[in-house]
Amino acid sequence: MKKTQLGPIVLAVAALMAGCSSTPKTTSMLDQARSDYLVAQANPNIATYAPLEMKQATEAMAQANVEANDRGSDDKINNLAYLAKQKIAMTQEVTKRKVAEAEIANAGKERDQLRLDSRTNEANVAKMNAEKATLAAQLAQSDAAQAQRVAQQAQLDAANAQRQTQEAQARAAQLEAQLADLAAKKTARGIVITLGDVLFGTDLSRLTADGMRSAQKLANVLQQNPQRNVLIEGFADSTGAADYNQGLSERRASAVRTALLDLGVARERIDMRGYGESFPVAANDSAASRQLNRRVEIVLSDNSGKIVAR
Repeated sequence: MKKTQLGPIVLAVAALMAGCSSTPKTTSMLDQARSDYLVAQANPNIATYAPLEMKQATEAMAQANVEANDRGSDDKINNLAYLAKQKIAMTQEVTKRKVAEAEIANAGKERDQLRLDSRTNEANVAKMNAEKATLAAQLAQSDAAQAQRVAQQAQLDAANAQRQTQEAQARAAQLEAQLADLAAKKTARGIVITLGDVLFGTDLSRLTADGMRSAQKLANVLQQNPQRNVLIEGFADSTGAADYNQGLSERRASAVRTALLDLGVARERIDMRGYGESFPVAANDSAASRQLNRRVEIVLSDNSGKIVAR
């Protein structure tokens, strides 16, 4: 009965082994396991004394053959073949022990041999335990090395973060000093630099020497802060026709943009709007008030390049 139950599994393993033999994928460990399995198959006592162990060995052998047939990695094939070898060896050991026990039951003269087999089995178990302990120690050593590498990387990351923070602080301090030189103001829309009409020529749209110096300072800010953009907004007072004032505000904004382009600022970093006599900052009821309304405002973006719309 036991032999009949084992037969289909044995045939399946044999078929797998025949299939694997037609492929070049194999390892010395797998060849040893196959050889050990064939030896175990040829042992007539195994079906009687160790059918369960042989079934487990057969299943393990089948897994190794399937992995080889699928052309798996050598490491995985070797691991499965090693497991199969252990189960085959255990099957042989169980068979040997039970045969000895049967012989001892029939004749007391086999008692010493049984004791020797038992000691051999204990030695094998001790050896396997020693191998497991060695593997565990190697894994622990590998984990410790990995932990050390992680700690070293964390230290490098912390040092880089500190350096980046210091650089950002230095850039912020430098930007603040440059903006102070341009009389910039912080508003709800961001940092705003105002160029009054005194910085334009007599035609009211060409920058004077002082105006160019202000443009140069602004260009320096933009070159040292490449993540920032600008929006140039031109304004006029209410004197004259609205259409004329609209054109004048656009020409003023264009003059500042042209100056920045000539100073090396990329075109895509500059946007421009003309608002004519809209958005006055004074009442337009005196010469001094109207002079305040004749201006160009330059809005500096945040670090992401965004500018809040008016």
